[in-house]
Amino acid sequence: MTFHLVAWAVLLDGQGRVLLGRRSGASYADGLWGLPGGHVEAGETLAGAAAREAAEEVGVSLDPAALACLGVARYDLDGSQGLDVFFEARTWVGTPRPLEKTSEVGWFDPGDLPDDALPWLGRALALHLLGGVRLAEQVDGMAQVQALRVASPAR
Repeated sequence: MTFHLVAWAVLLDGQGRVLLGRRSGASYADGLWGLPGGHVEAGETLAGAAAREAAEEVGVSLDPAALACLGVARYDLDGSQGLDVFFEARTWVGTPRPLEKTSEVGWFDPGDLPDDALPWLGRALALHLLGGVRLAEQVDGMAQVQALRVASPAR
């Protein structure tokens, strides 16, 4: 079984809206709205992968060192396993526009995503971006992303 390591860029504008791109010609979730993101390549850092994917898909340049990790979500669904890592970006160079595997871009309230967004995206943003949850997993269905309890550092 293949394990997917995926980095996602959560670009936020001054109004707190998140940038989504409509996936086009993609092997996963074609036609749905999603974050810029994709598989981490060999030798690439997680933040570097998020920055590369944002450049390839929506034409913006992100500084990997400026990205903040919002959280990590493990999934085990329908024979597919992986780990999604979400990075927050509040600054970038360039104007978002549809490029590779993206037919259009738009800014959306993270609490009010379009009906045709990735089925797990609303819950993931609610947990990681809005709720401050750092670790989550989904094993019972696409919309069932659940927070995991994280131990406090010993004092």
